[in-house]
Amino acid sequence: MNNTDTIFALSSAAGKAGVAVIRISGTDLQTNAQKFINKTDILARQAYFTNLRDDDGDLIDQCLILYFRAPNSFTGTDLIEIQCHGAPAVIQKIFDYLSTLGMRMATPGEFSRRAFYNNKMDLANADGLSALLSARTEKQRVLALQSMTGFDSKIYESWRAQMIEISAYSAAILDYPSDDLPVGIGETLYAQTQKLYDDITNAINGSTAVRAIQGGFNIVLTGKTNVGKSSLFNRLVGANRAIVSDIHGTTRDVISAHLDIDGYLVNLSDTAGIRESIDVIEKIGIEKTNTEIENADLILHIIDDELDAPNHIKENEILIINKSDINKFSHKNAISISVLNNNNIDKLLNLIKEKMHKIMDGVESNLAVNERTKGLLISAQTDLKSALKQNNNYDIFAENLRGASDFIGKILGTIEISEISDRVFNGLCLGK
Repeated sequence: MNNTDTIFALSSAAGKAGVAVIRISGTDLQTNAQKFINKTDILARQAYFTNLRDDDGDLIDQCLILYFRAPNSFTGTDLIEIQCHGAPAVIQKIFDYLSTLGMRMATPGEFSRRAFYNNKMDLANADGLSALLSARTEKQRVLALQSMTGFDSKIYESWRAQMIEISAYSAAILDYPSDDLPVGIGETLYAQTQKLYDDITNAINGSTAVRAIQGGFNIVLTGKTNVGKSSLFNRLVGANRAIVSDIHGTTRDVISAHLDIDGYLVNLSDTAGIRESIDVIEKIGIEKTNTEIENADLILHIIDDELDAPNHIKENEILIINKSDINKFSHKNAISISVLNNNNIDKLLNLIKEKMHKIMDGVESNLAVNERTKGLLISAQTDLKSALKQNNNYDIFAENLRGASDFIGKILGTIEISEISDRVFNGLCLGK
């Protein structure tokens, strides 16, 4: 990819809007900015209102234009922002005009890629930016901002620096007499390595909750047919999304809806009732139900018969007795509700929140581990575990620490960046 091209893209959302923002990134764009603004004495980081005209002098639109001189811009290159009216025809006309000037449309994430190559961000920051652009709830916003603004990077950089230092001291043990080294240096290096191993292990273990924040907390309604799963689903969603019928096996596929509960994105799924069936379509639905249960963060297990109560309730499961207006039995580990009469629905919702917070609270202080970083952390963890098994074999010990530091470096993009950065930046939108 040519990083010297002058590129442009729409940075604001596509579609009709009051204002649209078009970004241009390239080398020495001051002449272009002067042409757009129709002034020679322009200042960087100053907004100019102008009539933007094409080379024939025809008016394209009335715009606000800002010029950012390198390196003081998002990309680290010269950058121009055109704030125009958000009509699709206006945007397309500006795109056509920029193309006649030898500029090209940016590829997804190309602006951020330039920022990365110009040391304006590392890959951990880029991961955070990508997550922020997808944020739908308050918790997603907070976690993404934490990563984008460098919280994660500081931790990774600290870990990597410690690993490199431990590796260097390990090599020194082999090269220098013990009298020239700090007392107890070997024990200290092993203790520091154990601390790094524990910190990385905690980050990996916390990735499940981070995944739930970033992708949504999965709540699944399950139980036999006709226990009221679809009715409860509709009540929680606040709309008649699922078909409710007295006929057994009405729900044959997974029906999902997104909710915002206490700032967390929740993926709520209604599933096919579990029973023995010879119906091919219903059997497929039941298979999907089992898959949803396996991937659930929280299971709402609904029963309406005392004989259906399970012998063991999972930690991530809430046992619900529905139809309390007609079913008078109880269970010490269950909550009784009536969807029909709206009985104890608020109590159930509070119990759901309690379960969610038990799993999710405190994640904001942890690393925003995604699938890319999790794999690299696991590799670093493996190298550190191998190092801890070395019985004063400091040659291999040092090599294990260097290997672990390389994996942390890949998280930041400080080594072997091309393949990794492609995965990160290709997930961003055009104007980023």
